[in-house]
Amino acid sequence: MPELIAPTAALHASWIESRDEWGRGVHQDGSGLRPGDEVDTPDDFAAWVAGLIESEKQAPEGWVRCSFRWIVEGDRYLGAIALRHELNDFLREAAGHIGYGLRPSARGHGLAAWALGATLPEARALGLTRVLLTCNVDNVASARTIERNGGVLEDIRDTEIGTVRRYWITL
Repeated sequence: MPELIAPTAALHASWIESRDEWGRGVHQDGSGLRPGDEVDTPDDFAAWVAGLIESEKQAPEGWVRCSFRWIVEGDRYLGAIALRHELNDFLREAAGHIGYGLRPSARGHGLAAWALGATLPEARALGLTRVLLTCNVDNVASARTIERNGGVLEDIRDTEIGTVRRYWITL
């Protein structure tokens, strides 16, 4: 049975397997992994995880506070979902409050819809009354995931990360 957990250094090996499924250097929505982050060694990974946990209390310069959760089953890392506590200009235009991604081998089983549904009460607890989610205009699976959780399409627009569909979910 899948669950959402706080990031943990204990899943280093499984997280690395997932990263390698995505491909090195590939952006993983919801993961918090940024270009230049070092994660290969256990110590570097633990430091990165500590930064993810800290970002819930205090955002790094130029970012917003964010709650990261990992989608796991047992000791297997399946993906991540990120709940941004507020919107800055970039997030309002292109990325939204919530981002998520699943390792390729975990896709197609409803996990993203489940994780999004499980994250919405946390957004409500932060005092948000609605959340913005976006997906690539060609990502039909993500659009369905958002719509299954009550997402209403506001528009489709060109952004600095490409053409995205922008949805609002009222909480």
